[in-house]
Amino acid sequence: MDKLRGIQTFIEIAERGSLTAAAEGLDTSLPTVVRRLAELEASVGVRLFNRTTRRIHLTDEGHRYLAICKAALGQLEEAEEALFDATAKPSGKLVVTMPVLFGRLHVAPLLREFMRIHPGLTVEMLLLDRSIDLIEEGVDVAVRIGMLADSTLHAVPAGMLRRVVCASPAYLKQRGTPRHPSDLATHAGIRFTGRSVLSEWQFRENGRSFGVRITPSVTTNSVEAAVDACRDGLGLGAFLSYQVQAAVKAGELKPVLRKYETAPVPITLLYPHSKLMSARVRAFIDFIAPRLRAQDFTKL
Repeated sequence: MDKLRGIQTFIEIAERGSLTAAAEGLDTSLPTVVRRLAELEASVGVRLFNRTTRRIHLTDEGHRYLAICKAALGQLEEAEEALFDATAKPSGKLVVTMPVLFGRLHVAPLLREFMRIHPGLTVEMLLLDRSIDLIEEGVDVAVRIGMLADSTLHAVPAGMLRRVVCASPAYLKQRGTPRHPSDLATHAGIRFTGRSVLSEWQFRENGRSFGVRITPSVTTNSVEAAVDACRDGLGLGAFLSYQVQAAVKAGELKPVLRKYETAPVPITLLYPHSKLMSARVRAFIDFIAPRLRAQDFTKL
């Protein structure tokens, strides 16, 4: 119990940034916080914080130990939930991270529906176009697009996407429709830099993948701005199918070079601690996975 209190105190200090704030957060005295930290550092045999008269910050060992402690406490919480009430209704806080546009269009509406079914839940949505460490950041579920690196996280397939090249009908009427990726050399491109710094689009022909360098007329880190520029006839754009599904359906954009598209891109739900999944995470995975799979994001 003393070790657990020490770990809880350590996490509180790291998150609040001072011994005094940690004491207030734990509703205890400053000397108690100092004593618990000293005992914890003595037990692990390393200094967890560098301290001066003005500030306190984690050492490299402290950063590593913080991630371990958060993961351990998370597993302990999930084990208690599974042990004492395996049939409990989903409750507590659910933290979900997702790509910005895909999350806003397709995940957030499902999350709202899920919350209406389970009113005991609170939800934190982290809309980020980058991957984060789920355990270190305290995230329950991540919605990821693209191939996954080797990981200890548990993965659930949730659908597929296509990589498509589009242009407005007006642009194609003025500049002509490319018949082969090599034709892009004479066209203007809309360059979206959200995930890549290369001015190169990927294609596949006769089982071989290859890249084609484009000349951008517009460069932006916003996919919405890239789609708008493409819709306004400023050039061809390369997108994931869900990003232009509505514009294609409305006739504002037209896909080209379909026979040269690369392999479909997977949508995956990731979560840690598959053996000790909390009731809220299990219910959310069971709810959202089939609903995402039922939506045909590849259809244009």
